[in-house]
Amino acid sequence: MEVLAALLVADPTPLACEGVLEFWARHLAAASQANAPVDRALLGGFSADRVGYAFIAGYEAALASLLGRGGVEGIVSLCATEQGGAHPRAIEARLEERQGSLHLQANKRWATLATVASELVVLASLGDDAAGRRRLALVRVAREAPGVRVAKMPDPPFAPEVPHAEVAFEDVVVAPDQLLAGDAWEDDVKPFRTVEDVHVHAAVLGHAIALARRAAAPWSIVERLAALAIAVRALAERDPKAATTHVALAGALSDARALLAELEPSIAALGAEAAARWTRDRPLLEVASKARAERAERARERLARG
Repeated sequence: MEVLAALLVADPTPLACEGVLEFWARHLAAASQANAPVDRALLGGFSADRVGYAFIAGYEAALASLLGRGGVEGIVSLCATEQGGAHPRAIEARLEERQGSLHLQANKRWATLATVASELVVLASLGDDAAGRRRLALVRVAREAPGVRVAKMPDPPFAPEVPHAEVAFEDVVVAPDQLLAGDAWEDDVKPFRTVEDVHVHAAVLGHAIALARRAAAPWSIVERLAALAIAVRALAERDPKAATTHVALAGALSDARALLAELEPSIAALGAEAAARWTRDRPLLEVASKARAERAERARERLARG
């Protein structure tokens, strides 16, 4: 079934799951016919019974889109942030060549889903170039590899189903084929916020359509949610570095915030538990809102300069 048709006519009863891994397995089965990561995000959100699980579908779809994964394997966690942040100069993680092999030394924080991931994608330094610029690489590491230690961080006040972790990599041996090609910062980590915003909001819109249909919300809300889902789906096909993409995405996210607020009275009809969970988890969508506003402002300035 075509994705939009599925969102509008398929049974909106959510998947009943006990934990992230059960949701992930059921999501993979339910979205197995969708080829594009953004379509898997939409369907994952539609089948989720809470915002946290919708986020997981969107986050994994974003990594699949950015890193070229097929999206039907185990869970992946991007390990970029360190004590000082994720900017190139804050990265102390390093790949060292010793006796003909690469060794990874790193300490990462706020690694989303690292406690349940089968694979960790780690941002690390290869040293500075002749101009003093940090050379960064992304390397794939199995969570069970020798030298990897994962420690769960405290649950956030919203979407506590989405775990975060501190991850230490102590002298982890890395084969050459575990390094991803390209400029890790410019091609992957820097545009990831945009790619993540697109796919996570696709998942949330899919989730909102299911909520609206289950709550018998006014059909006009379902129609506008569907229109936004199509708009975000189109943004997933655009260059995540382009100023035009950032401006259009800012408009789509603004419309989504307003429409989700309009949906909230209908969610109350689903019962106290569903309404309380929605209210608890809604702040997840406001994380990094300041960075989004700054990104949109920079995009407008770039367009104005021509």
